[in-house]
Amino acid sequence: MALTRSRAAARRRRWTAVLGATALAVTGGALAAPAGATTTSQPVEFQTRCVPPPIAGIPPITGTTTAEITVDRASPKVGDTVTVTYTITRPAASNPVDLALPADIMTPSGKVTLGGAQTGAVTVTGPKKNPPVPGKGTFPAFSMTGTFTVTQAGSITLSPGDYNIHTSYIMELDTPCTVLNPPAPVSETVVASPVTSPNTRALQLDTASGAPGVRVTVNGSRFTPLTEVTVVGRAGAAETADRMTVTTDSDGSFAARLKVNDKATTGVVAYEGAAWNADKGAGPAAYTVVDDTPQPPDSQKITAAVTAGELSMTQAGDAVQLSSVDFGQGGAATGDLKTVTVKDFRGGPAGWSLTGKVTDFTGPGGSIGAGSLSWTPACTAKAGSPSTCAAGSAGPVGSGGATLASTPNGAVTGGEFTVDAGLSLDVPAFTAPGSYAGVLTLTLS
Repeated sequence: MALTRSRAAARRRRWTAVLGATALAVTGGALAAPAGATTTSQPVEFQTRCVPPPIAGIPPITGTTTAEITVDRASPKVGDTVTVTYTITRPAASNPVDLALPADIMTPSGKVTLGGAQTGAVTVTGPKKNPPVPGKGTFPAFSMTGTFTVTQAGSITLSPGDYNIHTSYIMELDTPCTVLNPPAPVSETVVASPVTSPNTRALQLDTASGAPGVRVTVNGSRFTPLTEVTVVGRAGAAETADRMTVTTDSDGSFAARLKVNDKATTGVVAYEGAAWNADKGAGPAAYTVVDDTPQPPDSQKITAAVTAGELSMTQAGDAVQLSSVDFGQGGAATGDLKTVTVKDFRGGPAGWSLTGKVTDFTGPGGSIGAGSLSWTPACTAKAGSPSTCAAGSAGPVGSGGATLASTPNGAVTGGEFTVDAGLSLDVPAFTAPGSYAGVLTLTLS
């Protein structure tokens, strides 16, 4: 890097994030893993053969290289991009000449070998940056980064591969180092999960209420074509005796005439398979059985209507500024999601789910993977709310999305809820200073 340490310090900036409707922006340098993040990486040693430049007039050097590989996401999904950092803490090669080498003239490059569920090699490069190296002195430690796209689910191992040290001083020279007896020991393992398709099955009733014994038309869509579907009444989380089976058409749709007798029925669901499965079902669609029991003589039946409302959310703001970090030092940029208030005034048996997904952060140094943003959710129900709010699991948000908070289905659901989350952004070391921006989208369903 051309800037001196003092000039670089003058150009330090703050990491920021914009959320809500929801953009995130980041400025600054490298960030370390967020608090609570886990890693399986470990330093390894392997034998290498390094060939000094011909001008040195010395034979190849066989020695031990110590290195470690880290990733920005240890649990990616198929299709995600993983950033790999290959750090050589002790190279086998050294300055082959008596001439001292000045600072910032070494540019490393290399390969990381993939194995297990996905094979191949990842090309990694490092910045042109190094401390002065005395004549015949040991080359300093250095890091190289690169990316690969996950194409297979399962455990993917990462092993150090060949590397090269290029020096640009007086003349351009290379010192290539080859792994003997490849592959080198595994330094890091990522476990990739398959892409999960969202459940788009939908359910609609032709009426929201009826007397006992009345048939309600249940229309289903986007189910698996030509598949048997169970249509059944619900009393909270329990099924009632009101049920029937239908077979979907070639488009995955159906129309069922369900006879509803049970006065406890508060909703209708439909699902594929022998039992309810949220991934292969739809509903519950709210339904009320109107009690038409005859009145005794000389009596008056008094009724009052309660109008159902909507499921909605509001945010306390759309800009979050994360803590600042120093370029080259590393550290986690942290902050808090602007508070989200969820109001469930529908008055039915269905719960809700609030999810979020984030794009990659783009800036002058390229991009920072979406999996680098992690959150620690929290959710509180307002006193008197029928539903209990459950916070999502702490961990990466990613482009595939994660749950921020939810409430379960029940006999009676609803209420007002406050949702928060601590945020932590992890950026590979020596990311170029500047502004990096991504978009976090929250979805309530």
